[in-house]
Parts: sequence; structure tokens; C-alpha cells
Amino acid sequence: MRGGPSILGIVLAGGEGKRLMPLTADRAKPAVPFGGMYRLVDFVLSNLVNGDVMRLCVLTQYKSHSLDRHITTTWRMSNLLGNYVTPVPAQQRLGPRWFLGSADAIFQSLNLIYDEQPDYVVVFGADHVYRMDPRQMVRQHIESGAGATVAGIRIPRTEASAFGVITTASDGMQVDRFLEKPTDPPGLPDNPEQVYASMGNYVFSTKVLIDALTKDADNDASVHDMGGSILPMLTEEGHVQVYDFDQNHVPGETERDHGYWRDVGTLDAYYDSHMDLISIHPVFNLYNHEWPLYTHTVQRPPAKFVAGGIASESMVAPGCIITGQVTQSVLSPGVIVEEGAVVQGSILHDNVRIGRGAVVRRAILDKNIVVPPGATVGVNPERDRELYHASANGIIALGKGQRVL
Repeated sequence: MRGGPSILGIVLAGGEGKRLMPLTADRAKPAVPFGGMYRLVDFVLSNLVNGDVMRLCVLTQYKSHSLDRHITTTWRMSNLLGNYVTPVPAQQRLGPRWFLGSADAIFQSLNLIYDEQPDYVVVFGADHVYRMDPRQMVRQHIESGAGATVAGIRIPRTEASAFGVITTASDGMQVDRFLEKPTDPPGLPDNPEQVYASMGNYVFSTKVLIDALTKDADNDASVHDMGGSILPMLTEEGHVQVYDFDQNHVPGETERDHGYWRDVGTLDAYYDSHMDLISIHPVFNLYNHEWPLYTHTVQRPPAKFVAGGIASESMVAPGCIITGQVTQSVLSPGVIVEEGAVVQGSILHDNVRIGRGAVVRRAILDKNIVVPPGATVGVNPERDRELYHASANGIIALGKGQRVL
């Protein structure tokens, strides 16, 4: 933060994202396209940069080429001011092995912390869709004197079994336990019907983090995970407090999208979060210019609608040509929807082409897919389940360049 304590940001971007297959068949999860123009990693980087955390290391591992390329071509900071965003691959600095977990990833990259010598280290995940001002969380961390602070989002207690849950002492701030997907966790002191789900965002005092990582590295029984190993260890030592995400406010937010956070770890969550974007009053508003979301701007002409082509309740990126009908969908750059084609409730990535008279319904089509004239995707879910990936809720998903039968 300018004029304040020195902060190093570490973004954990090494996840495989197996539950997002086939979208992660050829790329890391944080590199998955989102919202027509963005990559998932753009959300955390935009939050950190908007919050004046200007020195950022993105730890990568699996299928990282497109992620590395996106970061190096898009996220260029001012060298004059010493700011940077840099991808950091698994370097095997401590021997011939990959990262064993998120904690081991940081432990193997401690040279970044030693070189920068920050007062505090912000460790955020790379695959969530949300807006957050990290300065407010850092401020609470400093004022509380905690060794570590974890961001928690309030969720109904009945939904706790899908999340890692944080329980607190009677003061509502001191963390006393981390519970992994509990079926019957205790409620919050001020609301018995709610619990804190961990958002995977942490602030550490530097010495506390280094000591914990070093101790964890010597523990052969550890899974070497930030949420599963480091935070429980520090909790037992009384070092951890929770930051209530509901207390975070960003400029330009609305009452409707305040506190929005989605873990898009499954095809259904990925699909549902896109549907949150396209209503008249969106649940998550991409058009908040006071807290912008940054990404690579494609060099394409404006979208074009010809010969009666229409799009309603949809987002259409530059370079698209619409001759057919599009409803409740999100189209990335270069999508072509030919005459008589119908696209309903779908997410189409770059350069998808929907042929004349084809129908695509409740589907996710990755880059460079061609739907032949008259073909259908999602119209006959039972048949499509045999041919393509299908989510638990029946969303049909095709990977990069996959042939439509």
C-alpha cells in the first residue's frame, strides 16, 4: 500500500481444476476464460492491483503455458515504481520434485519473500469470481496484531458441507477450528444459522508465515496445504483471526452485488456464475468502472448483427457476427452465429462457429468449435451425455476444438 507497510502478494495458481474438465484439458484452471473477455486469474489480480498491492508473484504448475502467456502479455506494471506481476513456475529449488501442495509451493518459493523482505504477505487463490478491497483486510490484520488472518464469507449453516468452515471463539474473531465440509457445524456467535466458509484468502505477518512453512516442511505427515495444514497449525497456537467478507466494501458496488463470491470449481458453478452476469440487474456487475476488472483487450472490430440477427439478455464480445438468434448467453470474441441458428442459455468461447440452422442449448463450447449446419448440442441431453462431457445438472460441455457429431 502506498505510504504504508510493504506488502508482497502471492497468488496460488497451480491447481489442475479436474472438476472443470474439459475446459482444463489444455490449460490451468486460473487460465479458463470467463465472462466473454476475461480469464479467472484476472479477478484476483484486479482486486490486488486496485487495492495497491503492486508486487505480485503468481505461482503456477500444471499446464501453465496459456496462463504464463496471459500474465506476461497482459499484466505489465510500472518498472519505474518497482511494481510487477510475474509468473513463478515450479523451479525444483529444493530438489527434483513438484509442489506437494499450496504450502509447499510457497515454501519452495521463499526466495521471493527473502528478496522482497515485506512486512506482510497476502496469499490469495486464483480461481474465484468476486470483488474485494484487500486493504481493508490488511488493515484489520495489522490492527488486531494477529499472526494470520483468513477471509470468511457468511453462508447458511445448511450449506456448510460443501465448504471448509471456520469456527470462532465467543468474540467472533479468534479462530478456534477449521472444519472440512462439516455436516453439522456450530453457528456464528451473532447468527446461529450462519457459518464462515473459508475463501482461501489470507494475510500473514512475514515472520509468522516463514516459521510456519518451515515447521510444516519438516512434518512428513502433513499434506502441505495452506488451508489444511498451515492455518490449523497457527490456529492451535492462537495466531489466527477471521475477516468477515461482508464488512468489505468496494467503490461502485450495489446492494445486489455486495459480497458476491463464487468458487467456480465445477461446470455447474461455472455455468451458474455466467448466468449471474446477464440479467438486467446482474447479481455480479462487470460494469462497475470504479473498481475495474483488467484483462487483455482483443484487437477485433465491434460485434455485428445482420440479416435479422438478434441477441437478448446476453453479453456479446467484439468480433462476433450474429445472423441467428441468441438469448441468455455469453459470447467471447470472434463467435459467428449463422442464419437460422439458435443459441440459448449457453457460453461460447473464442471463435466458435454455429452453423446455419444449428441449435445450441444449455451448453459450454470451448475455443474453435464448429457446430455443423443443422446439428444440435444440448437439445437431446440423453444422447449428448454419451457423446460429450455433461455436468450433474445436465450442462453439456465440449473442449477446445472438439468435433461436434
